[in-house]
Amino acid sequence: MDYDVVVAGAGPVGLTLACELRLAGVDVLVVERLTEVDTTIKAGAINTPSAEAFYRRGLLPALAAIQQENLDRISGFMAQQQGGRGGPVKMPPKFAGHFAGIPLNGALLDTADPDLAGAGPAGDIGFIPQEPLERLLGARAAELGVEVRRGVELTGFDADDEGVTVHTGGSAIRAGWLVGCDGGRSTVRKLGGFAFPGTDPSITGHQAMVTMEGAEALGKGWNRTPTGTYAHGPFPGRILTVEFDGPPADRDAPITAEELQAALRNVSGADVTVTAVQTATRFTDNARQAADYRSGRVLLAGDAAHVHSPFGGQGLNLGIGDAMNLGWKLAATVRGWAPEGLLDTYTAERHPIGAWVLEWTRAQVALMRPESHAMALREVVAEFSDTVAGTTFFAKKISGVWQRYDVMAGPGDHPLVGGSAPDLELADGSRLADHLHGGRALLLDLADAPGVRAAAEGYGDRVSVVTAAAPERPELAGLLVRPDGFTAWAADTASLPEATGALGGALTRWFGARAALSTGPRAAA
Repeated sequence: MDYDVVVAGAGPVGLTLACELRLAGVDVLVVERLTEVDTTIKAGAINTPSAEAFYRRGLLPALAAIQQENLDRISGFMAQQQGGRGGPVKMPPKFAGHFAGIPLNGALLDTADPDLAGAGPAGDIGFIPQEPLERLLGARAAELGVEVRRGVELTGFDADDEGVTVHTGGSAIRAGWLVGCDGGRSTVRKLGGFAFPGTDPSITGHQAMVTMEGAEALGKGWNRTPTGTYAHGPFPGRILTVEFDGPPADRDAPITAEELQAALRNVSGADVTVTAVQTATRFTDNARQAADYRSGRVLLAGDAAHVHSPFGGQGLNLGIGDAMNLGWKLAATVRGWAPEGLLDTYTAERHPIGAWVLEWTRAQVALMRPESHAMALREVVAEFSDTVAGTTFFAKKISGVWQRYDVMAGPGDHPLVGGSAPDLELADGSRLADHLHGGRALLLDLADAPGVRAAAEGYGDRVSVVTAAAPERPELAGLLVRPDGFTAWAADTASLPEATGALGGALTRWFGARAALSTGPRAAA
């Protein structure tokens, strides 16, 4: 084999996956047809699971710096909208997002809701645009020793029971596995014959950064009109339009200033002139999902596995979740210690979340349509969203804190099992996330229990064991946290003796047999 894994695509999803594989000692190559980072305007924020994932790998300071720069730009736009009057611009107390262009009032968010607690410092991170995130992940990949070849396009592959031969314009690369992170028009998905059912597009959307004359006639934020929907901001020159008269005639045609101007005038009714275009993209509500994310030694992640409209900013985050879930499982398979069926849990766990996102975006498109029934329903939803319960409901969905996996830890599972692990503050001054930087699983012994530590004997190459109290959660006796940050086992002090047996089962379920070698023959597909 030339490499253990070839990843097609060096966007945020492909780079996240490559970093996870490299942390686990996997020899990985990333091939990317673009010669430079894509500067096309795309996602503008990450959700809580994404922020937690990067926090757990030590990237919080870098994310905080990106966010501050982003907030400064937003503040500048708000000051511009006020004509520079009124002193310093104050940011909203808490950003809650929007549903179908209906803004959520962060002041109504129930911050005491238990589902919104537990993220630790990651809970303060969100305003992270895709381009700087991709650059950050590229630097992280280089730091870890990931080989990234830009200007190299995957043109085909041949898969067999032992591996995959990847073709890239005249050269052939032999690898144990191939993962397609190559976007919504994925070559890997098409050549791999993955079924991709879904619904056809019905809208034409544009998102762009432009310079324009007459922008003062535009409403700020999200605006619904009799001809569609548009957004102005939160940065100077950022516009988004949605027209409901069918998909674009040619998705691949160059996007001109005239096209953007016509769409903006049509939807807003304002006499705006677009004088220059810095970056622009078209989008539709084409919503499709691969029936299975794996076919033998070929897998899909990110937009290669699912496409949908961008409403709600779910796409980038869904892909990062895929990469975090897949990375450690594929690494375990490559290194030979994966328990039977581990890699199949990737589709089992991620497919339902992807299906939910598709439905979530479809619902928003339906609510945005400029027709009488949708407009009537929109008023009902807007009224509900303008309440504490409504804002909290939508914010929890948008933030991703609802996501859970069926980890099958055993009868009488602890409430924490299957969810993202809370970022516990430990008595030694560290936090739970600090012990996940290396990408290994974590067994947190919070009650100084010899039986808990004994259960983990023989897993030292796969599971780190830390004994420390959590003063703010004295009822907790221990947690087993998978490398992706999800809880595979938990116990309270009162039930610890009975729960210790379930810990052994969870360790076997996710990390194989005791004392398995950390290196060895690659597992069969």
